[in-house]
Amino acid sequence: MTNDTCCTIVPYFEIHDGKVESFKEVCQKLVAASAQEPKCLYYGYSFDGKVAYCREGYEDADGLLAHLEHVDALLQEALQLSDLNYVEVHGPEQELAKLREPLAPMKPRFFVLEYGFRK
Repeated sequence: MTNDTCCTIVPYFEIHDGKVESFKEVCQKLVAASAQEPKCLYYGYSFDGKVAYCREGYEDADGLLAHLEHVDALLQEALQLSDLNYVEVHGPEQELAKLREPLAPMKPRFFVLEYGFRK
């Protein structure tokens, strides 16, 4: 059992040919915008060639939803340069319940946090 309300979303992007540098420029804007969000615990991008992974976590489901609203225009810009291949969402069930419907268009796989802690 856990009292942790942290929610993470784990998107993987396949960057279109010749668009890696443009995608990275959008990532820098996304990082700067996310740094201003009070419920964002961490946010960053990792790369393996044309595959990008966004490492991000929020205090709770409300923080994750606020983030998606806040960066929607930038995310749409990123999606012009890439395809969203896979999305995972992790968190305790009481928080995931708030995310299942709003995130359904992304077709994520939901993982329920059952054991653990956060310092």
